[in-house]
Amino acid sequence: QLLEAKASLSLAQTQHALQLQQAKAQINNMVSKQQFEQLQTTLREEQCKTQQLQESLHQQAEQTRRQMVRTQVEHERLLQAAVEQAEGLEHSLRSVEAVLAERAAQLRDAQAQLSRNKLLIEDLQGENRGFAVALQAAELKQKSTEEKNQLLEEQASALKQLIGKITPASLS
Repeated sequence: QLLEAKASLSLAQTQHALQLQQAKAQINNMVSKQQFEQLQTTLREEQCKTQQLQESLHQQAEQTRRQMVRTQVEHERLLQAAVEQAEGLEHSLRSVEAVLAERAAQLRDAQAQLSRNKLLIEDLQGENRGFAVALQAAELKQKSTEEKNQLLEEQASALKQLIGKITPASLS
């Protein structure tokens, strides 16, 4: 029994020493009431600051969201305007291409007409050369005829004079 009592006493002393160490550690970890109140005040101040920062962050986020919405709307408007302008330019380009194609066809037709006219002019020039030769021949013939007519007129005049001389002589 004595040995058991000694063992129990030794166990109780060890437990007591352990509890004493735990109590000392807790006392060392304890804060005075003034420090506790100061810590609570600091905690409240930090909580207020945190809340203000959260509200400020929320407001900034809301402003940023609104700005992004406005920016997106503006970008969509600009994109729509750009698309409409591109469509207008594309339509204008198609119109210009159609006009150019029509003008090109007209130029081809005009060029073909010019080629035909050139051939016609060359033909007419050939005919003109023929007419010029014929005219020259006709002029030579006319000159020859005029010379013959002059000769005939001279002969007719001489005959008239001769007849004029013969007629009075024969009447007498």
